[in-house]
Amino acid sequence: MYFYTSFCFFDYFCQKFFAYIAKMDEQYIDRETFLGLKAGDEKSFDTVYEKYYGGLCAFASQYVPVEDGKDIAQEVMMWLWDNCRTIANEKSLKSLLFTITKNKSLNHIAHQRVKQRVHEKLYQKFVEQFEDPDFYIPGELMEKLDKVIKTLPENYRKAFEMNRFDNMTYQEIAGELNISEKTIAYRISQALKILRKELSEYLPFLIWIL
Repeated sequence: MYFYTSFCFFDYFCQKFFAYIAKMDEQYIDRETFLGLKAGDEKSFDTVYEKYYGGLCAFASQYVPVEDGKDIAQEVMMWLWDNCRTIANEKSLKSLLFTITKNKSLNHIAHQRVKQRVHEKLYQKFVEQFEDPDFYIPGELMEKLDKVIKTLPENYRKAFEMNRFDNMTYQEIAGELNISEKTIAYRISQALKILRKELSEYLPFLIWIL
């Protein structure tokens, strides 16, 4: 009975979901709404928001947890508001929004993996201390590290994470990004300089990574 009820609920959910997607596919936003959006008209933006936000949430949730998907969809819509004047035409809008949502979702997954590697490396480094009930690392340590890494310029952050968390050599990173090893070395050194400055009070615990 439970299996049958669960199946019926799942089937109902699928019907509703695909009906929603089908409805969203019925037509692009009209030309007047699009021109209003490009002009920064809030009502036009609200129309676009209502048309696409739910679909973006559902799309993002294929990659990340539902609540994270909602946050990503919200970020995408805020990006649209900030960049509405750069959209080429109404027919490219939907594809653009879903592409950005996918990229943000994948970046979120990658970031979560990086955080997991940081936790694992920290545990491996201090495993004996962690098992000592009298040992304590301030709770804000991981939050602070994560926050500072996220504030790094994108090219610095990517090179740093590939080296420190993916264990890639400068040569491997250079090959992956199609740039010189010297550039990679510079980016990582700059990232380290920023991190050491911002995390100076935690250096004894982070010497393995900084």
